[in-house]
Amino acid sequence: MTAAAAEDEQRNPDYNLRICTVIRNSTSEDSEIEQKQLIKEEEDEEDEEEELRRLLLPNVDELPQVPPSSIEANFTTFFAPDFMKPGHDQYVHRHANGLCVIGLAPHHVALKEKGGIVSVDFNVGKSDRSGIKVTGKRKKNAQHFETNTALCKVFTAESSYIARCCVKGSLLEVNEKLIKQPELLNTMPEREGYIAIMMPRPADWLKAKASLLDFESYRKLRTEQ
Repeated sequence: MTAAAAEDEQRNPDYNLRICTVIRNSTSEDSEIEQKQLIKEEEDEEDEEEELRRLLLPNVDELPQVPPSSIEANFTTFFAPDFMKPGHDQYVHRHANGLCVIGLAPHHVALKEKGGIVSVDFNVGKSDRSGIKVTGKRKKNAQHFETNTALCKVFTAESSYIARCCVKGSLLEVNEKLIKQPELLNTMPEREGYIAIMMPRPADWLKAKASLLDFESYRKLRTEQ
């Protein structure tokens, strides 16, 4: 220690003590800040883990009793009740890309007859709808039909009924499985038992949509009758 420092220390005996106290307090404050930051980071990590856990492992009590079907998850369903004739209810499943799946609604009169539908014939009018083969992105060979154009004729043990397009657009395909498996219309009319797939233009879809009912409106209509 230099003479000047020794002399200063003698004049200020509490100098070193004050310096040590300041250093100790400063170190303590830094340590406290770091500790708070660590605690905050740990809390943030716990919140992130909890959010991830909530997304991956949702509350069992909040899950639906029956998982949504592919139709419910990917399509919006509309209904055309009494289309052209009383009891001729049909549905239109519309995908976000504009495709429309056409079929018989659950309350269609044919599905209520004893024995249900026993056969399906796509040979209506002057052409066989099952013979239409659309190819390529431009949908080559697609035929353009009106809302009331016949798609097929379904037969029960005692009667026959015509299923129609319901929307104006291009017919892309018909469900040929129904020729050999008409019972699909009785057991799964809104899924494997669909009748056809169509692609309406946006403007034509808006016109058709205005005349269709959503699920709740259709359910209410048929429940009250």
